[in-house]
Amino acid sequence: MFKVASSLRGRCAVLKGQSCSRPGSVKFHLANGALCQKSAFRHPPTDIPEMPPCNFKPEEYTGMSKERMMEIRRKNCNPMIMKVTSYKKPAFIHQGHMQWLWDVDGKRYLDLFAGVATVSVGHCHPKVTAAAEQQLKRLWHTTNIYVHPPLHEYCEKLASYLPDPLKVVYLTNSGSEANDLAMLMARLYTGNFDIITFRGSYHGGSPQTMGLTSNAAYKYPIANGLGCTNTMCPDVFRGPWGGSHCRDSPVQTIRECSCAQGYCMANDQYIGQLKETFATSVPSRIAAFFGEPIQGVGGAVQYPKNYLKEAYKLVRERGGVCIADEVQTGFGRTGSHFWGFQGHDVIPDMVTMAKGIGNGFPMGAVVTTPEIAASFAKGVHFNTFGGNPVACAVASSVLDTIKEDGAQQISLNVGTYLMTELAKLRDKYEIIGDVRGKGLQIGVEMVKDKASREPLPPEAMSEIFEDIKDMGVLIGKGGVYGQTFRVKPPMCITMEDADFFLAIFNKSIHNYMERR
Repeated sequence: MFKVASSLRGRCAVLKGQSCSRPGSVKFHLANGALCQKSAFRHPPTDIPEMPPCNFKPEEYTGMSKERMMEIRRKNCNPMIMKVTSYKKPAFIHQGHMQWLWDVDGKRYLDLFAGVATVSVGHCHPKVTAAAEQQLKRLWHTTNIYVHPPLHEYCEKLASYLPDPLKVVYLTNSGSEANDLAMLMARLYTGNFDIITFRGSYHGGSPQTMGLTSNAAYKYPIANGLGCTNTMCPDVFRGPWGGSHCRDSPVQTIRECSCAQGYCMANDQYIGQLKETFATSVPSRIAAFFGEPIQGVGGAVQYPKNYLKEAYKLVRERGGVCIADEVQTGFGRTGSHFWGFQGHDVIPDMVTMAKGIGNGFPMGAVVTTPEIAASFAKGVHFNTFGGNPVACAVASSVLDTIKEDGAQQISLNVGTYLMTELAKLRDKYEIIGDVRGKGLQIGVEMVKDKASREPLPPEAMSEIFEDIKDMGVLIGKGGVYGQTFRVKPPMCITMEDADFFLAIFNKSIHNYMERR
């Protein structure tokens, strides 16, 4: 798996797409995938795994300098853009192809974050790109006041992927907007106001969805999301209760468990906390319960296997509707099912989606029942860009491509392998506390030590994060304390890519432990 690389001195020829070795020379690979040669080594180099090959040749970048981009970023972009910029030394991304990204210097990265779990089938996937180009030549934009084929073709196709009675679609531009509308529909339909979500959840950043979101980093000191109440997240690793067979994942927690087969004490305790919320924090009748099948921004947090099934029953007994936020888990990412809620053996009353729906094209949707949808017609809601012809053509092609490329099966196979191997690293390193997820929705929670489960400090997380990037892999971070690495790549990665990341991740943790 390892090739000699990195920490080299002297000259080497960096060529794209071809080797540059001569007879008798030693080949090595840089972290950017470029193949170079050197006749001899004065000092033993540090090993860096060889990046898997890629036949695609990116365009040479000839645009503005990195310095100029950063100047504009600081001067003309809202300060929030700088605040959310990843890395001390930012990645200046120029081009993408499938699971690969190139920066302005031609360095190649394996993208395991997919634009925050958004690029579902691959950057600039040829089939999806062709569908967009074809529609752009025909009609860029019209609205729902006219009847245009792409909207109806897509709504029918999307509805076919959902179980009865979830057959009515309203298209939006983002996940925040979809969740905002789901809140409105739930309140209109039930006649109730209060909505419950989990602590640590993320459902958007609009003034309304900010109330659903339960993470201080995304809160502003203004009145927002009135009527939203957070209940304890049933996190079987970090929460007060958890065991060794609580969750639907190839990897369980390291916590001990004495539960009998088929029984989960942790589930009962967390359901008890939800009942406590009903008894103390909301009226006797509520509008809705929002839940991600697996928390995304929260750090790929999973719940006990039967939790959502019991929670849905309790919510419906109190007049509420159940809403599954599939913005990150939908479209085959969990591998075992097309939708995350299916892994919990439940059928929600509403499903919200975005991100992977358009492979990076701005789009979202709310899918619900005819009865709930009818309540939305009590007033008039108009969306200029929702259901745009190009968006519908792209999203339709994404559905076809997921099926044709076997993306859901890739998620299952490669994701299961990744988690199983990451669990071995968890057993090796004291600072890896938990590995969890389903398919290609993976979280690796970092801790000071396994006994305390206290989060690894932000400085340490950033140090490892930067090291992984410098060796050619992009991942994400999440969790209430920023303590979880998020691995959510395009659903086209290979086992070879997985091995490369595992070696890089192992090396980055090893480097950190040595420095510490």
